Amino acid sequence: MPTFSILIPTYESTATLPHAVASALAQTTPALEVIVCDDGSTDDVAGALAAQAEQIRLLHKPNGGGASALNHAARTAVGDFLAILDADDVYDPRRIEALGSLAAERPDLDIVTTDAYMEVGDERVGTFNDSTPFVADDQRAGILLSCFVGGWPAVRRSRVLALGGWDESLRIAYDWDCWLRLIFDGAAAGLVDEPLMSYRIGAGSLTSNRLASLAERIEVLERARSQPSLTPGERRLLAASVRWQRSRIRREAVESGSPRPLRLKALRAFERLAHARVNSLSAPKDRR
Repeated sequence: MPTFSILIPTYESTATLPHAVASALAQTTPALEVIVCDDGSTDDVAGALAAQAEQIRLLHKPNGGGASALNHAARTAVGDFLAILDADDVYDPRRIEALGSLAAERPDLDIVTTDAYMEVGDERVGTFNDSTPFVADDQRAGILLSCFVGGWPAVRRSRVLALGGWDESLRIAYDWDCWLRLIFDGAAAGLVDEPLMSYRIGAGSLTSNRLASLAERIEVLERARSQPSLTPGERRLLAASVRWQRSRIRREAVESGSPRPLRLKALRAFERLAHARVNSLSAPKDRR
């Protein structure tokens, strides 16, 4: 069984952080270590975690973003795999056990993940794989279309450090960028097809964060054009994926500005056409 370090980056999250840490400490198969990295918060992180202080390692650094916090924690970690847990999310108690079993059964995997419940406020609105199916077959094509492993997998520490970690110039889409680079470097991803964590979305910031997230997704895809091993088919797929993300930005921007009904209808029709184009260029996948 490989060992796991749980990395919890945090910034101004003391209201939810103790719950995230408690879920990391309540695993049926304990992690080797739980590392909380405070990314320059102005709230009292140490005070919020006082009751858990002896069971975790708390790091502090100047504010630099989520990727910077993950890199700082990863450089001090000693587990075979780095398991990501955001400060406002929680793990099911069986998550590390399930990830460890999969990694032990499949030593060829460098990325292991599970499905996750999506929650807005206190309401579960579905699972991640409902809207973004895991790609088990052509993962190079799959990662050009979507971040199908989510933002919370466990990744082999040696592989992610060898690639330079997470890109600190990205504020939101650094997870997709990292998994894309890993997969194009030969890493394989595997799924435990059960929702073993809860991913919590703050309803008040959905619109502004959505537009910023979509913009960074386009940046990640544009950067992927420099991958030297891209095949002609993958380059066509990548171009279609960029067009698809751009269409989503246009739709989100218009919807947030209360557009005229006819204009909104036209944008949604364009989105459907763009999505169909992406799917037509993608190789068939064995999804589970």
